[in-house]
Amino acid sequence: MTNLAIIEQLYQDFATGNVPGVIANMHESMVWNEAENFPYADGNPYIGPQAVVEGVFARCLTDWEGFAAHMTTLFDAGDHIIATGRYAGKNKNSGLEMNPQAVHVWTLENGKIVKFQQHIDTLNVHRAMG
Repeated sequence: MTNLAIIEQLYQDFATGNVPGVIANMHESMVWNEAENFPYADGNPYIGPQAVVEGVFARCLTDWEGFAAHMTTLFDAGDHIIATGRYAGKNKNSGLEMNPQAVHVWTLENGKIVKFQQHIDTLNVHRAMG
């Protein structure tokens, strides 16, 4: 499977709520970084798939109704896959919706995800959180 296919499958699994599929190709010591000033950046860096599930994914589901990452364009840069798109969701506390632009940079080695870096419009997210 190519690096691009691995990340395409990851987004498909994320969209259907298949968490085991999402983390299947993550290296056990992968480094995950949320964007600076993003609400979940307080745990940066998250090390390993379980830390990502607990520190990021679980919080997204707790805080947002209909949370989604609609990454519509993926660029194949060899060991790096860059994804662009938008997030969506309605904050459960404020009732406000978000629709921020986002960029994800994935780094892969030997078919495993070793690094993730999120870039996002954090102001849009903070406004939606009230």
